[in-house]
Amino acid sequence: MKIAIVEDDISMRKSLEIALKEYQEFEITTFKNAPEALKKLDSSYELIVTDINMPKMDGIEFIKQIDFKCDFIIITGNATLNRAVESMRLGVKDFLTKPFEVDTLVEAIKRSAEVSKVQAEHERRYEEGKDRRVGKEDTRAVKVERRKQGSDRRKRFYGQSNQLEKILKLLQKAAMTDASVLLLGESGVGKELFAKEVHDRSPRYAGPFIPINMAAIPDNLLESELFGYEKGAFTDATAMKKGYFETANKGTLFLDEIGEMPMALQAKLLRVLQEREIYRVGGTKPIKIDVRIVSATNANINEQIDNKKFREDLYYRLNTIPVKIPPLRERREEIADIAKESLFKICRKYDFAYKSLSDNAVLALEAYDWPGNVRELLSVVERAAILSESDVIEEEDLFLESRKREKSIKDLEKELIIELLKDFDQDLEKSAKALGISCTNLEKKIDKFNIEVLK
Repeated sequence: MKIAIVEDDISMRKSLEIALKEYQEFEITTFKNAPEALKKLDSSYELIVTDINMPKMDGIEFIKQIDFKCDFIIITGNATLNRAVESMRLGVKDFLTKPFEVDTLVEAIKRSAEVSKVQAEHERRYEEGKDRRVGKEDTRAVKVERRKQGSDRRKRFYGQSNQLEKILKLLQKAAMTDASVLLLGESGVGKELFAKEVHDRSPRYAGPFIPINMAAIPDNLLESELFGYEKGAFTDATAMKKGYFETANKGTLFLDEIGEMPMALQAKLLRVLQEREIYRVGGTKPIKIDVRIVSATNANINEQIDNKKFREDLYYRLNTIPVKIPPLRERREEIADIAKESLFKICRKYDFAYKSLSDNAVLALEAYDWPGNVRELLSVVERAAILSESDVIEEEDLFLESRKREKSIKDLEKELIIELLKDFDQDLEKSAKALGISCTNLEKKIDKFNIEVLK
């Protein structure tokens, strides 16, 4: 994927360039300002990441000057609702507020690519279907597509365990209905993979699969992102914009981190699930939608209900078929297969000579508790593949002993929040901005970790 980064801050520009070049699927070019970029950019670029506040020409004006089709992601240290809305009107896929983690940008890039792929596929199908009548050829095409989908599913889950088989059988039954599915499990267990499994096994498999991380979207933009908005709905809304519900029509909408949804929006989501229609922001006309909802959370929803932070009636709507995804430490028989298959893919990704895991390395992997679940396992294997100088990865190459001595992610997150609150004199807004999250989400984390905040 060919990506341009336009950023006047040399430190930020170089940091992003170095970090993103670690991903072999990204081809990165950087520019220090918009005029310089306009001289050299062409239609070979699939994505442009640009700051807004730059000398000579700001990011919004720069985007308006691009005369070829590509996606945009905006990064800025001074986000305002008006600027965000204006950028979305121009087709910007994501709006990230500095400071942010590189992983957040990588996720935004991959999400942008996925949405573009879905849109392109729908456009292709629309053109093909204009004059075509449903017949035997269509039936054969469906069968071929289903075989392809089955092949893709087999590649999705590397390991085998009784628990995984039970989950997949349950998802198979759920997929053939339109019942809402709620995936429960710790962070890193791969809930999005299971959501995609529901989609691919369902009659909606040919429609779009749109994943949304509720915690990653600022509260003040969430409603317009989900439901879209009408022209004139607010300042700078000079054109209608469809939201994720309309984009996912005839397909599946995956609402990840559903527990982070603000209470005010929960009531609107409940109505959508009941009536199967939405109202765009600023709109008065109901729009019928045909969308399957799969949601996920690692939070204790029952506890949130007791604390009046999540609507009980919405929970019952989302929880028609609850599916608990066990942590990796409870599915240890999958660990070796996941590690070996991911090692094979990593070697192919980096064009390494094929490497293998020693018996002792496999035993060490199976004995470790994996607090970060599958996500952590993949990270450990990738690091070992890169750093190991031998074709056989040994136990010491995994550095698992040092990981056992590390504090948990939750402990580190709690310490970071306490430290930031101290640095910013208990100012929630400044602390939230430093963390790259909304004030609402910071308040939830403060309650979750029982952190005392001075009033």
